[in-house]
Amino acid sequence: METTPLSLTDLLHKVGDMSGSDLHLSAGSAPRIRVHGEILPLNLPVLKPAETKRLAYSVMTDEQKFRYEQALEIDFSFGVKGLARFRANVFTQRGAVSAVFRIIPFEIPTFEDLNVPVIMQKLCEKPRGLVLVTGPTGSGKSTTLATMIDKINRERRAHIITIEDPIEFLHEHKNCVVNQREVHADTQSFSNALRVALREDPDVVLIGEMRDLETVESALRIAETGHLTFATLHTNSAYSTINRIVDVFPPHQQPQIRTQLSMVLEGIMCQTLLPRADGTGRVMAAEVLIPNTAIRNLIRENKIHQIYSAMQTGQEKYSMQT
Repeated sequence: METTPLSLTDLLHKVGDMSGSDLHLSAGSAPRIRVHGEILPLNLPVLKPAETKRLAYSVMTDEQKFRYEQALEIDFSFGVKGLARFRANVFTQRGAVSAVFRIIPFEIPTFEDLNVPVIMQKLCEKPRGLVLVTGPTGSGKSTTLATMIDKINRERRAHIITIEDPIEFLHEHKNCVVNQREVHADTQSFSNALRVALREDPDVVLIGEMRDLETVESALRIAETGHLTFATLHTNSAYSTINRIVDVFPPHQQPQIRTQLSMVLEGIMCQTLLPRADGTGRVMAAEVLIPNTAIRNLIRENKIHQIYSAMQTGQEKYSMQT
């Protein structure tokens, strides 16, 4: 008697059952789940190339399959009823389909759930400016931003636009109107969506990732024109984030960008996830930069190496963390 092939939904439920974060499918390996930072194999047979393709394709639309077959990689998101949403990356390795699925809870966590510093909650009350959440891949940046957007959605009456690749957390219209645009599904690119964002009467704009000069330039412009702007970057410290932004631009533009950034920046939080002492999971550790007059001057004068000392000095008065 033939056994029923394992479905992707079955495997995704195992992620939830094990309190995992990611499901890995790769030909030549059993399915694996990342739990508290470590990738653990499931007690299942090794996957063949045809099986990884079947599992990945089971949640892809015809358009997504076409885009994957053209580019050999694709990002998208989807929901599993009664479980969670998932962000998927399907890619090709050694000629076979591989995939990673990241779990995204249906319910947006609270600041208390995440252990986010109180000062970051206060930044949600700013009427304008640039707020950056940075850190390595898998450090929870998207989750932190979703929590910040949800706070604004509950407490303000505003228009929020998010531009994401793909959409991860779903935001209902609460006190705000929230329009979520997914790159490739709702707009051709981050740069296209940002180019027209100011015509859409936004109060708050979330940029899923500042990937290139055009995206960074748009983020600075949107913040400068009186909108609260959130974005992420893959940097490992608050002050190195400033260098990353400035270094995207050619040398002749950098003095102007430093001046612009010094005026619009409202906060940077660089976060990572560390194992709990009791081994029950991971907890956020964060570095927070809140630009005071001294730090704004250091940015403008290209004295970035002095910012860390200024952050230490401003810990008590400005709620910075190092």
